Parts: sequence; C-alpha cells; structure tokens
Amino acid sequence: MKIAIYPGTFDPITFGHIDVLERAAEIFDKVIVAVSTQSGKNPLFTLEERMAMVRDVVKKKKNVSVESFHGLLMQYAKSKNAIAVVRGLRAISDFEYEFQMALTNKKLVAEINTVFLMPNEKYTYLNSTIVREIALFGGDLSSFVPSSVEKKLKIKVLALKKLSS
Repeated sequence: MKIAIYPGTFDPITFGHIDVLERAAEIFDKVIVAVSTQSGKNPLFTLEERMAMVRDVVKKKKNVSVESFHGLLMQYAKSKNAIAVVRGLRAISDFEYEFQMALTNKKLVAEINTVFLMPNEKYTYLNSTIVREIALFGGDLSSFVPSSVEKKLKIKVLALKKLSS
C-alpha cells in the first residue's frame, strides 16, 4: 500500500489545501492528513478544532484519514510506513523553503520522497493567513473555505472580539 503524509497546521483548511489533498488521494492508496501540534504560527484554532474541521471536509474520502503529530515529520512518516510526503507549492516564493525542507527530510529518511503538487491556479494565491485576516475583518469567505469552516471562523472571530472588548 502506497501511503503519503500531507502535513500542515491547517489553520484553517482552505480550498487550496483540499485541492492538493484530492489529487494526492488519486495518486496514493492512502493519504494521512497530519495536523501539526507545534507551530510557530500562533494558530487561531486549537489542535482539536483544526482536526475536526479537516475531518469534516474529508469525511467522504475513503482513503484519507486525519491524525495529529508532534516532533519531526520524517520520524512520524516513517512510523506510518509512508513512501511520500505531499507538499503544496503555490508560488515561486514557496519553492526555496520547500526545496530546502525536502532535501533536509531526504537526509533524515532517505526512503521517503517529497512530492510537490500545485493547487489549481485559482487557489495559487490562497493561504490560511489570508483567510484568517479576511475573517477578522468580516469579509466574504465563501470563495476560500468550505461553508462548515466558514461558520467556525465566524464563531471564533466573534468570540475573539467579545474577549477584546
């Protein structure tokens, strides 16, 4: 069985993430969406909330599962008998960092390859940071995230505004 790991913080999961995930699910027998427990990004959502959103989005995909991981991605991937790590490349600006990480990961675990997938061109500009900012300022999120994620973003933003007032 060809297993791939699709890692990220998914804070929140976007249509760009989903697009990459759907194509990865066509290539590999099983894709594990690995939601990172550690992030220097100061996530808006808790780990449990992020995992719940991802699970909701992938619930109909038979060969996709959702787990959390802590520590080195390559150790986690090896423990899952993965043959690949899937990474999305949106723009040239992503390439240098992702290339560096892929080479480092290959040094750590030589038998696991990094596979780069580009999202559909309509999602190349999209990232979770932009989505969170649009949500914080009350913008329309329907083009960026599924409706279930949009609802959770609106609830989270409302709670944050109540806390700060």
